Amino acid sequence: MKSNNKWRYGVVLWASAVVCTAACAATTALAAAPATSVALDSSSASGNALGDTSARRGLLTNGAADEPQAPGNGGSGGSGGSESNGTITELQQMIRDGKVIEMRTTYNGSYGASMLFYPDQMVYYVALFQQKKFWRVIKTQTDTRAEAVYADFAKSTALLADSEIRREKLQAENAFADRLIALQQNRANRLQADVDVARAQQSQVVDRQAQQQAAIITLRAQQDAAQAELRALQTKVQDLQRQADGDLMPAPR
Repeated sequence: MKSNNKWRYGVVLWASAVVCTAACAATTALAAAPATSVALDSSSASGNALGDTSARRGLLTNGAADEPQAPGNGGSGGSGGSESNGTITELQQMIRDGKVIEMRTTYNGSYGASMLFYPDQMVYYVALFQQKKFWRVIKTQTDTRAEAVYADFAKSTALLADSEIRREKLQAENAFADRLIALQQNRANRLQADVDVARAQQSQVVDRQAQQQAAIITLRAQQDAAQAELRALQTKVQDLQRQADGDLMPAPR
């Protein structure tokens, strides 16, 4: 009887230690999640392949528990969709009731994988989801299988998100190229305006220079005519002066 009591007491201590260890691991995982998960920033859902930013929060707080799920999603390894959907519904209820601990979460694009722990029954739920919709949920009481399934789901998110990420990068590169084109076009427009102004100013300068040259030629012709007239007048004046001087001289006797 005493040996049975000791065995039961030992089992209780072992279960308490496991629960405490799991809770500590969950706390550490939640604290390290921003550094270990590949959580890509996204803009509004429209025109963004990576979806809504609310899907980047932890699975316990991103609203996935209240999101209607598509029928027939893959699930806990059962043969039928009803069992799969039952596991998904069960996990959603667990999340709403706050009974599970989010131990690990990885995001790649709009896809994610999470491992959650239900300490009351030592049960693990490993979920593969896109944004807020569960795709597959595996339920197991074996921690090693939960870790293996989670690792497999995390790899799957990287593969599934590859096209999304490449599309997002290409969209960003195209948008960047468009901005560069707009900047260069604006610069080209400004330079063209400067060239047009310079050409117009140059044309005005050439016209003014031609007008100045024509004026100079006219003025030189006028100057030459004036000089010629002046010289003629000076000669005439000299002749008249000589004549006047000759008239004043006394007549010879």
